[in-house]
Amino acid sequence: MRPRTVALAALADVVWVLVFAAIGRRSHDEHEGLVAVLATAWPFLAGVAVGWLAARAWRRPLPLWPTAVAVWAGAWAVGMLLRLATGQGIALSFQVVAAVFLGLGLVGWRALAGVVARRRGGA
Repeated sequence: MRPRTVALAALADVVWVLVFAAIGRRSHDEHEGLVAVLATAWPFLAGVAVGWLAARAWRRPLPLWPTAVAVWAGAWAVGMLLRLATGQGIALSFQVVAAVFLGLGLVGWRALAGVVARRRGGA
């Protein structure tokens, strides 16, 4: 896999998690800035890293299986475990919202990239 593709895939995952954290903080009227967003995002970013390691995503960062599923599952599960371990909230409603939002982004951008690649290849 080209290093540029790997770097862009990793960046897309990080940006999606930061967007998730920023939207979440904003929806709760918490506007403390970038440091607060990073404080919210770090457990999920650690989970993304675990997912990348589990799937060895640097080899094939774009496929839905196993890469996207592993990154999504890692982001959600490790994120929740780290939030729990550090005394942050993991209410059921938050778990559901996090699973859906992280899935839409971490799986979704890869699905979209696959559609674009197929159209370019088939045209």
